[in-house]
Amino acid sequence: MLAARPQSLQLHYDIRHTLDPQRNPENYPTLYFEYFKTLDSGKAFIKPGSFLLKSQADFVGDKTTIGKYYMQVSQEFRFWQPKIFISLQYSGGLGVTNPAQYSYYIANTYSAGISYPFKWGDAYLSSVLDLKYVPYAKPSTDFLYTFYFFKGLWHYHAEFSGDFSIWTENKNHGDAATENLYGKRFSFFAEPQFWYNLNKTFAVGTKVNMYYHVLITGNILQVYPTAALRVKL
Repeated sequence: MLAARPQSLQLHYDIRHTLDPQRNPENYPTLYFEYFKTLDSGKAFIKPGSFLLKSQADFVGDKTTIGKYYMQVSQEFRFWQPKIFISLQYSGGLGVTNPAQYSYYIANTYSAGISYPFKWGDAYLSSVLDLKYVPYAKPSTDFLYTFYFFKGLWHYHAEFSGDFSIWTENKNHGDAATENLYGKRFSFFAEPQFWYNLNKTFAVGTKVNMYYHVLITGNILQVYPTAALRVKL
């Protein structure tokens, strides 16, 4: 759906310190790997749909070492003819800080729901609604909605793609930092991307990371673009 080669390796330079120095101590490079494949044959009893693996390593440590790592893996499948799929997803990660005692885990998140891939004109789209479970000391179970999109431009000399997600989560995680909080918090994340293909292997482009109640709890939409190089493997 997205490309003849389902794997890509991307090197991004994130300029968030330049744009927002009060909240970001430095600009940094990020190495990003993605593997996407559509497996649905429409013939077997269990019909595997799209498989997606994404991993991200942020070089925010001492002397530009890896200081943060995140991964996400999802699989779709169906037992019926209509192309509405069961969706299963896992994500998690960790961060290393200096001083080390402030290092942290990105909590494991388990999601299950339904997805509907479709076309609109020559754009490829997918709508996914999941029930998300985060096993904090006080677990949170919430709905997560994600929308994926891809469109080739100018006879596929360029590409516009990405996704956005909205979800809620308990403010109280059952730890000392959040024990006096109540209710749910609404969050939003998006990563639209634009790529210009230099040839069948290399592309240059940008990804715009957008956060609301993801990095901080303040009611601020954070928008941080990158400059990037992509290699299709």
